[in-house]
Amino acid sequence: MVDVTPKEPTHRRAIARCKVFMKPETTAAIANREVKKGDVLAVARVAGIQASKRTAEMIPLCHPLLVGAVYINFEIGDDHIAVEAQVDTIDRTGVEMEALHACSVAALTIYDMCKSADRAMVIGELTLWEKSGGRQGTYRREV
Repeated sequence: MVDVTPKEPTHRRAIARCKVFMKPETTAAIANREVKKGDVLAVARVAGIQASKRTAEMIPLCHPLLVGAVYINFEIGDDHIAVEAQVDTIDRTGVEMEALHACSVAALTIYDMCKSADRAMVIGELTLWEKSGGRQGTYRREV
């Protein structure tokens, strides 16, 4: 584990994104809240928030952080749901892993809730989109 004790706490933010590709009928069912298990996006949002707060329990050597804020947002496309997770903290190390973990767990929750209707779903394009704070400054993924 990297020693972060000499670092000063600063405001840090990370944004991760991914997509869950699916049949258009599945996307429509999610948008219309017709999935039998319930409101898919509401449950996925809570799952992502919980995941961000428990990242250090799942990723070896990841520092436990006090997560200050988590935002999980969705964009419904014709054949996919785009997931975005933003995590903020004031701490000595970044929240990139928390954002990536939140994003992936939200996507997995979408898959779990819709798998009976669409087993061919694919989760992809998981990436760190942006990070700020710390010695290395701001990073933004170039499209």
